[in-house]
Amino acid sequence: MLLWWLAAEPLRDDASTAIGNPRTAAFVSAATAWEIAIKRALGKLEAPDDLEEQLRRHRFRPLSITVRDSLVAGSLPDHHPDPFDRMLVAQALNDDLTVVTRDERLADYGVRTLAA
Repeated sequence: MLLWWLAAEPLRDDASTAIGNPRTAAFVSAATAWEIAIKRALGKLEAPDDLEEQLRRHRFRPLSITVRDSLVAGSLPDHHPDPFDRMLVAQALNDDLTVVTRDERLADYGVRTLAA
């Protein structure tokens, strides 16, 4: 979702409204930045060179990965194989957050999702 937002690609109205609302705390997980950095280094993804600045500019709050997040992510049922997405689920469960995503499988974990 983050790269679509930064590239001004269309998101569903509900997601755009929620993210764009100045009263909404919009977080970006360290797992997302890590995945972007890995894919960018492998040449599989185009992303801004100044991601941290872009996050500040678009008022996204950083969400660190905790030991608790890691333990929950590691204990999740195998509904989804992507470790980065599993971390997002764990963080959302631990911190009562909503995941903005186009991947419907994340809802299988019982986490709140908002279609991107």
